[in-house]
Amino acid sequence: MYFYTWYQWLLFFFIYCFFGWIIESTFVSVKNRHFVNRGFLQIPMLPLYGSGAIIMLWLSLPVEDNVLLVFIFGMIGASVLEYVTGYVMERLFKMKYWDYSKNPFNINGYVCLGTSIAWGFLTIALTEFIHKPIEQLVLGLNTIACIIIVVIVGIVFITDVIISIKEALDLGRVLESMTHMKAELEELQLQMALFKAEATSKVSDLRDDTVQRAANLKGETAIKLATLKVETAMKRNETMNALKESLKRQAETVTNWKEYLKRSETFKDANEKTIAEASSLIERFLSLTERREKISKQLNLYHKRLLRGNPTASSKQFGDALRELKEYSRKKRKN
Repeated sequence: MYFYTWYQWLLFFFIYCFFGWIIESTFVSVKNRHFVNRGFLQIPMLPLYGSGAIIMLWLSLPVEDNVLLVFIFGMIGASVLEYVTGYVMERLFKMKYWDYSKNPFNINGYVCLGTSIAWGFLTIALTEFIHKPIEQLVLGLNTIACIIIVVIVGIVFITDVIISIKEALDLGRVLESMTHMKAELEELQLQMALFKAEATSKVSDLRDDTVQRAANLKGETAIKLATLKVETAMKRNETMNALKESLKRQAETVTNWKEYLKRSETFKDANEKTIAEASSLIERFLSLTERREKISKQLNLYHKRLLRGNPTASSKQFGDALRELKEYSRKKRKN
């Protein structure tokens, strides 16, 4: 088996990618009670299974006569591959495409004891039963036919990988953008709440102060005018100094009224400023909300398929945004 040619190894890889897609899609579809097109790619292939099968074969062939070692080597090799793949994909695409965090004995959600044991048994099944007929099929092909198949499938595979990586990176940016917008919306909501409380307090204080001063000024003015009339009537023959004092009091009254009018203008200006600031905050809030909803509605078909095909996908950084997109994708599917 170690003497396969490069194109035979590639053909094995593609075959097991396809078998892996069948296994995963069948299992998840039965579990969710509707068809789920599993995987990262758009074509029916799961590279993780193809890579896992090749690693299983490489590690188990030297010890194929010892079933226990085949189990152990296959379990360890496939688990390491799954962990590394999951780690790298999360760093690149901002989300886990599978998450075992809820499973017992998991390591950072990338692998768990249950799946590792399943990899071990799958290695035994692969070396003892599955690979032998596939090996006969591949080895039975002539060189030209095998190379042609590998080239055609390889071109389709590589093209799909490039497109899928681009779209997955784009989806990661969408998650990041939505999360930042949500944080900004929450900050705006807090600012609006604080602004409302502060503005209410200021307006109340200005109103109370202005009303009180107006009442005092009206009372003072009425008293002074009445007093002035009485004094004028009773003391028509007063000296010029007394008349000057009376005029001085009237001037003070006028000054007090000017102060009242000035405070009224201040109250008006403060009120207008408060309205302008509140309008600005509300406009920013509505604009961000509209942009966030618009982003979620602009998901293309690949993004929606990717979200539906990976129902256990999660994200530490952008979990809320991912759940929101998943929910939107489910609603669109039902409609």
